[in-house]
Amino acid sequence: MSLYLDTSVMVAALSKEAATDRVQAWLAGQAPADLVVSEWVITEISSAFALKLRTGEFTQDQRSAALGFFNAMISDSLEVLPVPAPHFRTAAHFCDQYDLGLRAADALHLAVSAAHGATLMTLDRRMAMAGPSLGLSTCLL
Repeated sequence: MSLYLDTSVMVAALSKEAATDRVQAWLAGQAPADLVVSEWVITEISSAFALKLRTGEFTQDQRSAALGFFNAMISDSLEVLPVPAPHFRTAAHFCDQYDLGLRAADALHLAVSAAHGATLMTLDRRMAMAGPSLGLSTCLL
């Protein structure tokens, strides 16, 4: 069974946040072959770490180290899923269900994980709650 790690999980795993210890412990217990991310996670990781640099949460060295570790994880153990055009249309369909309150980026994570039959692992309560309403498997870490 594939476990899709969204950006919130990866940021917590690679920087100091409230959920870092919990996420790192959980990751340590997983089989690397089961863990996947998407091209979208790569984009959002760069954005999140740039924001941490701009706000003073990261030094340039910390940002470089975190990105280096993330890239090593991609090379060594994480499968990277593509994000083709149909995933964007699926995400738009998810966003059309306005009562779920999904942001576009979150809907895209859900669309990618759904297309690959993966369980979406997240720290985002809204996304975790929206998944089952869409017939998707999600897990709030």
